Amino acid sequence: MAVPTARKLFHLLVDSDLAPEQAIALIDFAAHLKAQHRAGEPQHHLLRGKTLAMIFQKPSTRTRVAFEAGMAQLGGHALYLSTNDLQLGRGETIADTARVLSRYVDGIMARVFRHADVVELATHASVPVINGLSDLVHPTQALADMLTIKEQFGGWSGRTLAYLGCANNMAHSLALSGALVGLSVRIATPPGCRPDPVIIERARTIATRTGGRIEVATDPYEAVRGADIIYTDVWVSMGQTVSDDVLRALENYRVTPEIMAAAAPHAVFMHCLPMFRGQEATAQVADGPQSIIFEQAENRLHLHKALLVELLSDAGPGVLR
Repeated sequence: MAVPTARKLFHLLVDSDLAPEQAIALIDFAAHLKAQHRAGEPQHHLLRGKTLAMIFQKPSTRTRVAFEAGMAQLGGHALYLSTNDLQLGRGETIADTARVLSRYVDGIMARVFRHADVVELATHASVPVINGLSDLVHPTQALADMLTIKEQFGGWSGRTLAYLGCANNMAHSLALSGALVGLSVRIATPPGCRPDPVIIERARTIATRTGGRIEVATDPYEAVRGADIIYTDVWVSMGQTVSDDVLRALENYRVTPEIMAAAAPHAVFMHCLPMFRGQEATAQVADGPQSIIFEQAENRLHLHKALLVELLSDAGPGVLR
């Protein structure tokens, strides 16, 4: 009788935990699962009997529903665990929580305030851990965005994404995931909320291998000139604060019809949602013909499913094991 081999334990905590070829294979697998899903082909056998624990320190629409629906469509089960549902709220350590959950479930997804928390979870877990968002990065969103961009333009080479606003977790992940697939990324921010230089340096190092380019600027019009994708996010992320001076400076980074007109004629508008229309982007842009925000939101489902199949079974392309 054949002896099963041990699976390599892989955690996705930061986009750059993936090598470029792994990121591209995962995105391509997500596209394959999406095509299967739309054709009505059964997928419920892929994760039959598997369970995902979903820890939420902060609430979510897209992250929760995309992971939960994804597990259901693949035949598995997802457990929603807020801090009120766990002993974490009463002082149990993250390390003990990771060890206990690893005895019950096949994988853990965590949406946390502090990146250090998801790192600690992964350090002590014996099952795969997925970062569903932290204050440093949002890898599952950015990887899904790379799928959306490939669908729109047929690939990433020679394309440019311009991000306007505060350099938050989303900007960091766009730089890293963009670099992984060879997309050029320009980040334009006020002086008061620049990106983490360590993240930018890491992204630039990756981009030297893939043909992408990572730039940081302050002039929004310079950043969007000729860009294929204009991207923004909320000005103040959940649980964070910015100064009044920064909020006033961000007024110049609002995505307006004038900003879109300065981009390439075929440019599309992206936003990871939720959105405050009239703040980071006008309703005219958000709900206009160049907006692909809902196509973008849908692809969270398919990217999550690809990641789950790859991490929790042997049915994926096998690039993470």
